[in-house]
Amino acid sequence: MGGSSVAVSTLFLEQGVELVVIKELLGHAHIGVTATVYAHVRFHLQRQAIDLLGHALGNLPETAAEPDDGDDPPLGAVPVR
Repeated sequence: MGGSSVAVSTLFLEQGVELVVIKELLGHAHIGVTATVYAHVRFHLQRQAIDLLGHALGNLPETAAEPDDGDDPPLGAVPVR
């Protein structure tokens, strides 16, 4: 898979395009392949969504030591196999 395919697909995910649509565009036979390749992007987007909700609800602690870099899956995330 070329670097430009990865970049375009990452942009699709970041804009909310469904994984199944990206799978079809890339020609992957199984969605698990697509999900595995882009798991890091999905975790980052999930973390952002959780953080946004926390801010909206006012439930995030004021004294966060460091901002989340998005590398760790959000709590309750299940790895795709």
